[in-house]
Amino acid sequence: MSERKPKRDRPRARRGIYLLPSAFTVANVFCGFYAIVSSINGEYGFAGALIGLAILLDTLDGRVARFANASSEFGREFDSLADQVSFGVAPMVLAYTWALHLWPRLGWLIGFLFVICGAMRLARFNIQQSMTDKRFFVGLPIPGAAGVVAALIFRFPEPLTSRNDALPVLALVFVLSLLMVSRVRYYTFKDFDLRRRQPHLLILFLALLIVAVFTHPQVMLLSMATAYLASGLLLKLWSLFSRSRGDAGRQEIGGESSDANKP
Repeated sequence: MSERKPKRDRPRARRGIYLLPSAFTVANVFCGFYAIVSSINGEYGFAGALIGLAILLDTLDGRVARFANASSEFGREFDSLADQVSFGVAPMVLAYTWALHLWPRLGWLIGFLFVICGAMRLARFNIQQSMTDKRFFVGLPIPGAAGVVAALIFRFPEPLTSRNDALPVLALVFVLSLLMVSRVRYYTFKDFDLRRRQPHLLILFLALLIVAVFTHPQVMLLSMATAYLASGLLLKLWSLFSRSRGDAGRQEIGGESSDANKP
């Protein structure tokens, strides 16, 4: 019989949570839930702003956890569940009450597709964190997809009244859903270390960006969300173009060498 290990030598399970990053996650969930309530009450612009604030809190959550060395398995799971509320359910309740309800059956089906693709995106991220390049997300991150919807409605808060006007919104939500589960890569900004020395021009650029966001928030936030959405697609097109040029170059070299071997 195997001897029972002495009690004092058994590793103790870590109890408790890291309070600071968890507080940011709780605030994230609060903004997501409040956005759902605001959407139901017809406060569409305010709901879009709340989702934008949730994105900021989600970003700070990860940064704070890394700076304070306070990452944990509980924190990662808690953060994923919070993201599903704030960036999966909340944007679709907002989009449905703002426009998608004009297509009753197709609207909620497309909204559900967004929610389920967002859940799959979060699950894939959790299991692939240690296997992928830290500089890039595989697929559009769910905060990025939610940010496009929230910024669009924050810019145009008046609800749509025509089915024809709602049709492009249906198409947008459908494309965002597919991009979340695609293999298109998006920059993570995780290699941007705030503790390292940065060029002076970068500080000037950040200052101008902050001023622009505060003076024209609706236009700037929609522009930033759209630019991030397009960045992954442009990166994919560039990689395909580079690959095709490389294949053409290898074929040309191979053809020249075969001609050189002819008698």
